[in-house]
Amino acid sequence: MSDNQNSAGGVPTTGHVWDDDLGDFVNQPPKWWMLGLTASAIWVVVYFAMYPSIPFATSGTFFKGIGLPGTGQWSAIKELAEDQAVLDAVRKPYEDKLKDMTPAAILADSELSEYVSRSGKVLFSDNCAGCHGQNGVGSEQTGAKFAVREQGLMAPILLDDDWLFGGSIDDIHASITGGRQGMMMAHKDMLSDAELDTLANAVAAGTPASTPLFAEKGCTACHGEDGKGVAAMGSANLTDKIWRFDGSLEGIKHTIKFGVNSGDAESRDAVMPNFTEAGKLSDVDMKKLAVYVYKFGGGQAAAAAAAPVADAAAVSEVAAPVAE
Repeated sequence: MSDNQNSAGGVPTTGHVWDDDLGDFVNQPPKWWMLGLTASAIWVVVYFAMYPSIPFATSGTFFKGIGLPGTGQWSAIKELAEDQAVLDAVRKPYEDKLKDMTPAAILADSELSEYVSRSGKVLFSDNCAGCHGQNGVGSEQTGAKFAVREQGLMAPILLDDDWLFGGSIDDIHASITGGRQGMMMAHKDMLSDAELDTLANAVAAGTPASTPLFAEKGCTACHGEDGKGVAAMGSANLTDKIWRFDGSLEGIKHTIKFGVNSGDAESRDAVMPNFTEAGKLSDVDMKKLAVYVYKFGGGQAAAAAAAPVADAAAVSEVAAPVAE
């Protein structure tokens, strides 16, 4: 390396020259580059003053006192609140109408029904999808407890029009506001192995009343004489082969033996929370959810939408479940 500062064609260098033709020159950068660098430096100062830079516990910036916006006057949260205010203003006319309407009347109003379908999707995702799955497709139970017992679905599928507690718009609204917790007693101490096999096979075949055991062991008290269930009690229809839990023969035996919410250690677990007591949802939000869930049924919703808006009682009749 040479110390000759003019050895590279007579152009001044810093003294760093290699092989007589490779040097570290001291030429100034182009003017456009220098102007860009200066503008960038000025922009850094302006941005530093106007937006969050050095956080403080109270004001968030020491630039606030000289009249610049500073981080004490702008924040992402404040911007979010302003955007939310715009959105709330758009929603307000609809929300005000919903307050004094029944779920059945909302369902029958095509404009409000469409609004609820869109806003209800967010509510469902936030509050219901964890158990019922996105779009009501159901979700499998997981964890060591359920892996051994093959519990089946964590919560019922909401797309098949098969409802334990009734599928009218009013029934669904009642389920959301008040919660549901059906109960089936454990029969393990009142059935022999042979009787359990006979009863389970009849239920699996969809003909529970074909065996005298169905009446003798008190099953008709909850499931009805024909085995089609009683909506007021939330008892399952045993003739349609739609299963809340494991529908295999062994799974059916397990349910008969240990019951549902019976208190037995091996009992099936089936509890829907009370959203009114939980305080997570407003009355309007629960109405929205009821309409949103009801419209999963498709045909029911289409029939209800054709009913007069003012005749809420008629809408409730139209909203009767297709299959129980």
